[in-house]
Amino acid sequence: MPSVCFYFEVHQPYRVRNYDVFQIGKDHNYFDEKLNADVMRKVASKCYLPANEAMLRLIDRHEGRFRIAYSLTGVALEQMQLYAPEVVESFQKLVATGCVELLAETYYHSLVVLYDIAEFREQVAMHGRLIKSLFGLTPTIFRNTELVYDDRIGREVERLGYRAILAEGADDILDWRGPNYVYKAAKSELPLLLKNYRLSDDIAFRFSNRAWAEYPLTADKFASWVHGAAGDTLNLFMDYETFGEHQWAETGIFEFLEHLPDAILAQPDWSFKTPSETIASYAPVSELSFQRTVSWADAERDLTAWRGNDMQVRAIERVFVLGERIKRRNNPALLALWRKLSTSDHFYYMCTKWFSDGDVHAYFSPYESPYDAFINYMNALTDLEESMLQGARAVPAGVATGVSAALRPALR
Repeated sequence: MPSVCFYFEVHQPYRVRNYDVFQIGKDHNYFDEKLNADVMRKVASKCYLPANEAMLRLIDRHEGRFRIAYSLTGVALEQMQLYAPEVVESFQKLVATGCVELLAETYYHSLVVLYDIAEFREQVAMHGRLIKSLFGLTPTIFRNTELVYDDRIGREVERLGYRAILAEGADDILDWRGPNYVYKAAKSELPLLLKNYRLSDDIAFRFSNRAWAEYPLTADKFASWVHGAAGDTLNLFMDYETFGEHQWAETGIFEFLEHLPDAILAQPDWSFKTPSETIASYAPVSELSFQRTVSWADAERDLTAWRGNDMQVRAIERVFVLGERIKRRNNPALLALWRKLSTSDHFYYMCTKWFSDGDVHAYFSPYESPYDAFINYMNALTDLEESMLQGARAVPAGVATGVSAALRPALR
């Protein structure tokens, strides 16, 4: 019996404010609190709250046959607690249905696995503690930042005890194979669930594109594509902000979502499964080696969204070198600031790709240009480095960590 595995990423970064060179050494507040609050409240209103209501309604209507999964980053949950606590409550209601699985990932949505394995383990552990504190469960399936994956990462995730990992179904990795099966990591028993990027992106990116040959996309049309796909599990992985934020309500995205489960389940052989249920239902068909590092970003599905130009390489290498030095200082306030500066979005905003991928990068960026993103970030990083060299300094807890009082006990 084939199935659909629906997974959604929920993430919001702390955006660096306009921070010029004259503020270095004088102003240690790096993040745009107003912008971050405005964005969280806007996305809560347009996406999180209406989408969660829709998901809860679908679960109730289908008496548990509709099943989904999320990963909620630590920095997103922090900002929900600060600016839109009703969103956390709405996710708690979803989890309480028993039809929703929460996945593990890095707390800070960082690329730390590429630079510092010890810090990677700590960020994953922090995320696990937070999920346990807020939702009363411990994730057993792993989803790395931006689906960044290779064989080395698979071995590390297996050592951490996770039961499976999500990855991108990149064509060059699959070769002649299809993405709609469970695989296992190279020289490992760790199951791999691969994103079907074509069908996922039909919803996430092409849904409202009037120039697309398949426009308009209806639930029945999409279900017919699903039913015609060969394999065991059709993995539809996407940003949750697809619903209402990237694809506005006016596009009909919520109506599409409302009718999709009915259309999928119209074929009695089909079902919805969470990632844990998927690996319990289907045995891996073969081993699959990722000899290059793959992500779900851009046409290349590699790391060039974050390390594709000299600015990005310079920034990302400097922040992780600085992190090693800060951790030796045993200063929690500085460490919290540094970890928020490790979030992958900061480097994404520095991307200088053009054409379709460039449009996507520009859509997400709060800056006028990639160069502005780089300058503001590097100025903040310089101030953080100087603060470290000067020793401990007093930083108000709320400003330094961005963590509400309700969350702090979970992070100890």
